This record gives sequence, C-alpha cells and structure tokens, in this order.
Amino acid sequence: MMLSTLIELERLKRLDRTGWVLRGFANGTESVAAHSFGVSVTAMLLADEVARKGVSVDIEKVLRLALLHDWAEARVGDIPRTATMYFGSDARKEAETAAFRDLTEKIDTDELYGRLYHDYEERNTLEARLVKAADVIDLLVEALALERAGGRGLDEFWEVAENPQLQIEGPAKQIVDDLLQSLLKARAELLSPPDC
Repeated sequence: MMLSTLIELERLKRLDRTGWVLRGFANGTESVAAHSFGVSVTAMLLADEVARKGVSVDIEKVLRLALLHDWAEARVGDIPRTATMYFGSDARKEAETAAFRDLTEKIDTDELYGRLYHDYEERNTLEARLVKAADVIDLLVEALALERAGGRGLDEFWEVAENPQLQIEGPAKQIVDDLLQSLLKARAELLSPPDC
C-alpha cells in the first residue's frame, strides 16, 4: 500500500509547474516536488522565527502540511490560476480534494493526512496559514530567480505580494510581511535602471 502511494507521488518530481510553462519558460523550470521542497524549507524557517517570537506553533505539523499540500497534483496535475478562471475555484477544490482522498485512502487509516489536508485547505490554524504564506513566498522567490536570469512577463505573480490575504496576525504577520517586503524590494532593485 505504501509503495504504490510512493510510486504515485514520485510523479511530482517530473510534473512541471504549469504557470512557468504557460509563460514560455522551458519544461523542467520547476517541478511540483521542487516547489514543495521550497515551501517546506520556507515554512520551517517561518515557523522557527514565529516560535522565537514566543508564539506557540507545532513545527512538525507545519512540515507535514508543507510536504503534502500539493499531493493531489499527482492525479489532477498542476492546475494554473488561468484554468481556474474557466471552471471555477469550487470545481478545482472539489477535484483536488477527491484526488487527495483517493491517493491517500490506502495509507490514511487514522485519517491523519485527510485532517491535515482539510486544515490546509480551510486555513483553520496558524500552521496552515504559515504554510500558505510559505507557498506564496516560494512562488515569489522562484519568480525573482527567473527574473534575475532574464525572465520577464511575471508581473501577475507579484500581485499576490501587494495584498496577500493570508489571515495571519501578530508576530507571524509581521514576519511574513517583512519577508514579502524584502522580496518586493529585491525585485524593484532588479528592475530599476542602473545609475549612470
């Protein structure tokens, strides 16, 4: 049972992040698994920083959420935001939830993975909100890396940094906001013309 799930999840290593491909970047620019790694690292660092500020956070839960947040894509693919505009976010969410449930039903005997996935989708906890923030931050880190390598036409990805709506409060919000502002500043410096 576990082996078949691992084999299926292995697909994420080769599944391209569709948003980059649709903007003309080469296949292999970033896989879903590479993105999940970035989200996991970012979420861990955010959670550690939040804990240092005295906020109680379950770091194991953060890492579990980060690792499994895109597992459904092993079955439904990486559905870009543009596709969601055509068939609706509810249909996308239903499809991804069903895919996740079917993917994990043989290994999720105590429904741990299902509860974690539901928590991530609903953003009911600080941990889920931190992982969503990490998801956004990793997207922007990748966009910045692509722009540093000469890529252009990624303005729409940066719109989320202007108004992220992450439902985070207190010290966690300040940490996330500071990081988003640092990313925006790095991009502005990259795109500004050099002084003569």
